[in-house]
Amino acid sequence: MNTQKATFAAGCFWHVEETFRKIKGVVKTQVGYIGGNFKNPSYEDVCSDSTGHAEAIEIEFNPNLVSYDELLDVFWKSHNPTTLNRQGLDIGSQYRSAIFYHSEEQKKKAIASMQESQKKFSNKIVTEIKPAAKFYHAEEYHQRYLEKKGLKTCRAF
Repeated sequence: MNTQKATFAAGCFWHVEETFRKIKGVVKTQVGYIGGNFKNPSYEDVCSDSTGHAEAIEIEFNPNLVSYDELLDVFWKSHNPTTLNRQGLDIGSQYRSAIFYHSEEQKKKAIASMQESQKKFSNKIVTEIKPAAKFYHAEEYHQRYLEKKGLKTCRAF
């Protein structure tokens, strides 16, 4: 099976993972940390708001079943991309909105989708679009956290 990767940050990674792992064509999800300047960060390190990392999800998907464009559509609909370093009650740079692209094609699609999505928001979108960097997998207890706890969501906004 030919798969591709997508990496998104959209606030609490528990919620983001729960949203994306249910999509047909998503083969695997992992929550973790990306975009910072600290090697092998822990959850506590990232929550200190001093490492520069975002809580993020790395998605492995089958492009024959779900397109990157469709994943981008879910990304824009699943959080508020107009709040800087905040999603609902979660505040800090680790909760920022970001797309980490894995190819020039993903970069172009991310930029185009942001421009299209801006039409739906009265406030300016503050989502970062950056090349994917080293992705550090979060501790095991964070993986599929909401499913393990029997919860549907971790935030209200």
